[in-house]
Amino acid sequence: MAAKKTLEIPIITVRGQRVLLDSDLAALYEVPTKAFNQAVKRNLSRFPDDFSFVLSGEEWLHLRSQSVTSSSEHGGRRYPPRVFTEHGALMAASILNSDRAVAMSVYVIRAFVEIREKLAANQTILKRLAEIDHTLLIHDASLRDIYQKLRPLLTLPPEPPGKPKREIGFHTKS
Repeated sequence: MAAKKTLEIPIITVRGQRVLLDSDLAALYEVPTKAFNQAVKRNLSRFPDDFSFVLSGEEWLHLRSQSVTSSSEHGGRRYPPRVFTEHGALMAASILNSDRAVAMSVYVIRAFVEIREKLAANQTILKRLAEIDHTLLIHDASLRDIYQKLRPLLTLPPEPPGKPKREIGFHTKS
């Protein structure tokens, strides 16, 4: 059985956002970069600027000078690449027909369903904790009130002035 090939995809930061290059995302979804970019262009309305954008010439030159894009995969491009944020990468999976892209879309949807279920469970727990907290506050006030009423009963009454205290036990007169 052949070992499964792992793909290491560099995540870079551009314009304060963590992004993936189009060629890296195409490799992840196991489609040619050209076909990937054509699919994106046909569905450009699904990729607002916070999902995907084309690098400026200066940004592309800066990235090419870094080791992130020094491999032959990224060389020979005529135009600066399109980059994708996390949301754009997920949207790209929904417009592609490769087996890998379909599997990724299904995986993401299941993950969101699981997250929503956990959030609903957490909301139920938080609601119950709020009810318990409210009950404890009521009980705390009641206990404080009972303590205030019992406190005078726990202290010894003061001795009347002028009357000597009677001693307890056997005493001899000397």
